[in-house]
Amino acid sequence: MKLNQSSYRQIMKATSIFGGVQVFNIIITIIKSKAIAVLLGPAGMGISGLLQSAIGLITTTTNFRLGNSAVKDIAAAQSTGNQDRIAKVIGVLRRLVWVTGLLGALVTVVLSPWLSELTFGNKEYTTAFIWLSVTLLLNQLSSGQMVLLQGMRQLNYLAKANIAGSVMGLIVSVPIYYFYGVDGIVPTMILSSVFSMVISWYYSSKIVLSKIFITKKDIVLEGKGMLQLGFMLSLTSLMTAGESFIVRSYISNIGSLEDVGLYSAGFAIIGTYVGLIFAAMGTDYFPRLSGVAKDNKEVTKLVNQQSEIGILILAPILTVFLIFINWVVIILYSTKFIAVNEMIHWAALGMYFKVVSWCMGFIFLAKGASKTFFWSELAGNSYLLILNILGYKFFGLEGLGISFLVGYFLVLIQVYFIAKYKYQFYFEVEFYKIFGIQMVLALICFWVSRFIESPWMYVIGSFLIMISCFYSYVELDKRLDIKSVIRNLKNKNK
Repeated sequence: MKLNQSSYRQIMKATSIFGGVQVFNIIITIIKSKAIAVLLGPAGMGISGLLQSAIGLITTTTNFRLGNSAVKDIAAAQSTGNQDRIAKVIGVLRRLVWVTGLLGALVTVVLSPWLSELTFGNKEYTTAFIWLSVTLLLNQLSSGQMVLLQGMRQLNYLAKANIAGSVMGLIVSVPIYYFYGVDGIVPTMILSSVFSMVISWYYSSKIVLSKIFITKKDIVLEGKGMLQLGFMLSLTSLMTAGESFIVRSYISNIGSLEDVGLYSAGFAIIGTYVGLIFAAMGTDYFPRLSGVAKDNKEVTKLVNQQSEIGILILAPILTVFLIFINWVVIILYSTKFIAVNEMIHWAALGMYFKVVSWCMGFIFLAKGASKTFFWSELAGNSYLLILNILGYKFFGLEGLGISFLVGYFLVLIQVYFIAKYKYQFYFEVEFYKIFGIQMVLALICFWVSRFIESPWMYVIGSFLIMISCFYSYVELDKRLDIKSVIRNLKNKNK
């Protein structure tokens, strides 16, 4: 049990390091989203969401995911202790982010009329896309500096850069939206990118590197590996960004900008806020999984552990959403956004399947099976795209929540059978027990929220939330021995 406890504690420790940063980011995001919702309304949020989706599509196409692929190279160089080697890898990365960033900016300028026509059905936003082209360069430069901090394991600087970037994004956006309204969307996006780049550059400059001359041969040899892995990751990101872009454009053309804003707001709650926990968990999970990738038994054990922790952390949060989503939406946005409640109910159930499929999906990358990962992602995004279009066509916004649930259920089944066939993966009995109990509680909360009137809905729902929290605590205590950790902390403070 000691070995398992140590492994579980490492998972929680890594999660908690950036968990605090993510919580802070959530608070900033909540304040920012609330301000945007009040100052711009659903239509303004729709325009912002469409611009960001379109820019995200170009970014994913041109950035070669260097923000992910280069971490491995920098960390490997750093482990050698060879300062010249470290400087060379970082020097190559810095040149690559300039090239890919300029490529993204150029593509955006050239395609700006087409992007405006495809996104909004007219060419009125051509100039907006031309101005936003600069953000692709700035964001790529910022990404390069953040990769440097992560690869060199400067987690303290990385955390500070994340926090400072979030704060500046809030400080910049709110006054501009207040004075200029919808006209302030583009300037806000540009200024936010400028400050993010400056902040990341400031913290990365604290790392002292050897001065070394980088030749074209170095760029080709060192950059080849980064670009190859990044290319495969870019293809998967492109599919995700493309799916999001097509869905928003479809809603805009078939429905309205208000529905796009409502859709964006709803999935900002269920996707962004809850998804930040994924980011916190994933900081250490992928490197650990890669370290045991050759041992299928160890892979199975670690994926089960990560899945258990993920469910135990997320389940109480999701039950709160299921019961109190009306108040969550009002607090985060305004009463104008209550129409997303039913969509979020269904999507909250889908998150149970998403967290497990997310944990399993890393197996393919850790194994180096990039093609398997690509085809799996292609199939998954195809499910989601088709289901989203059908869901919105027949059931409106609520249908988008139903499609999220059905889509990730299919993705989980798909990923499970691929992992089982190729790597003998299986879920342990303990995972099934945890998932089953928390899922049953979620389904009861769903039923209560839909069919029981207030105040009894809140009374019964609060009781169910407490059961979910208590069960998560008991199971986490078995794995982490929380009581002894608390005792140790008390003894240290005496």
